[in-house]
Amino acid sequence: MFGIVRPCTHRLSEGLKAEWMAHLCGLCLALRSDHGQFARIVTNYDGLIVSVLTEAQTERTPAQRRTAGPCPLRSMRTAPVARGEGARLAAAVSLVLASAKVRDHVADRDGLLARRPVAAAARRVAAGWDRAGARTGARLGFDTAVLVDAVDRQTGIELLAGPGTPLLTVTEPTETATAAAFAHTAVLAGKPHNAEPLAEAGRLFGRLAHLLDAVEDQEADAASGAWNPLTATGTSRAEARRLCDDALRGVRLALRDAEFTDGRLAHVLLAHELRRSVDRAFATEVCSHRSVGLPAVSGGPSGTGPTGSFGPPPGNPYAPSGPGAPFGPPQPPPEPPRDRRGLVMGCLVWAGLACTCQMCCGTFEDPWSHQRREGLCSQCDCGDCCDGCDACSNCCDCCNCCDCGCDC
Repeated sequence: MFGIVRPCTHRLSEGLKAEWMAHLCGLCLALRSDHGQFARIVTNYDGLIVSVLTEAQTERTPAQRRTAGPCPLRSMRTAPVARGEGARLAAAVSLVLASAKVRDHVADRDGLLARRPVAAAARRVAAGWDRAGARTGARLGFDTAVLVDAVDRQTGIELLAGPGTPLLTVTEPTETATAAAFAHTAVLAGKPHNAEPLAEAGRLFGRLAHLLDAVEDQEADAASGAWNPLTATGTSRAEARRLCDDALRGVRLALRDAEFTDGRLAHVLLAHELRRSVDRAFATEVCSHRSVGLPAVSGGPSGTGPTGSFGPPPGNPYAPSGPGAPFGPPQPPPEPPRDRRGLVMGCLVWAGLACTCQMCCGTFEDPWSHQRREGLCSQCDCGDCCDGCDACSNCCDCCNCCDCGCDC
């Protein structure tokens, strides 16, 4: 899983969380249906935005959802998933851009890809993804050659870039590729007048994706000697942050110029979560996924239960069922026995959950007991989905857009 827009589901309303998961699973299943099981490895958080934008511009119909069968990554539960041209376009774009990422790692000789046999195998896989993405794109009227051309130009630009080269010269190929993908969602939705503002939003989204990847990898690239746009062009992190903030404002303005049938999820991802992605990359905001411990309670001997501030726990200790009664308070009836999974099947389900964000930020079933559990993020101080509405300049009555129930 890769991508810069990784929303903490604790911040999403139940409805938007279900929609986000529907598009994520829809992308995964579209890859499997059109390109085989192995293609699902390119499922990513940013690709699903193409599916979200396509659906946001169309009237909702039952045909846009189907019920998918049990999946280990959903704790063996069924779920409604997105389907249709938006999911297939997202799959085609994800394949081509994942191919670009593989070739970039091969060129940088990262890790195992420094070995020639592994690099050769990776190139063959990347070439296959290019062809597969082109086939699906052609069926949807989208020419993926613009993406491949952008990838090819990226390599030449990086070879020529040096101190003093404008950073936006390096990000241009990525901007061109994402602009084309975003604009084609308007064509699929039958709203060609949206193509121009969505192309602008896509161009700036591509700029952000390239810059944030460079910021997050700068230290690791310096340690390994890999090429990094910030280091190569001598651009400071302060300048990179300025460019990111300008791009964020541009994305919001572009979204205001587009016409959506239901743009709530698109607004949350591209106006709110995108800003958090920038803050996360520059370490100006941290979502602390930690459990909130209770403070130690003084006033009683070690090992006893908590006491009141000025004495014993409240309640009549002489009442037959009071907290201080000899036999304690009445106990609730025992829960009925649950159908527990076996050791091997439970371990397999646990492994599936561990590969997703559900154990961190989702609601999932215990792999063995089937009990409902909350991810670690359920107690994190993440804020809510309308944080930063002031930055949106009240672009669309934020609460109605986000469906978060706040009054900002």
